[in-house]
Amino acid sequence: MPNIKSAKKRVKITKAKTLQNQIFKSQMRTLIKKYDAALASGDKEQAMAAYKLATKKIDQAVCRGILHKNNAARKKSAFTVKLNKMA
Repeated sequence: MPNIKSAKKRVKITKAKTLQNQIFKSQMRTLIKKYDAALASGDKEQAMAAYKLATKKIDQAVCRGILHKNNAARKKSAFTVKLNKMA
């Protein structure tokens, strides 16, 4: 444990930010799973709605610094290809 006051504060802040990032990642993964389930069900409208939510959450992850922009672009591209194959 740190002895300096500012270092103690940084530890608390890091714990809080880590928890927020974990919650955000979990939400993102859940939306991705819902998108995959919608694709598997074969419902085009449901898949399109899930696609929009998943891509929005991925873009937000990039803005927060949770995902790299190239990683996000690769995920969104794969989602788009899956959606287009469904039609």
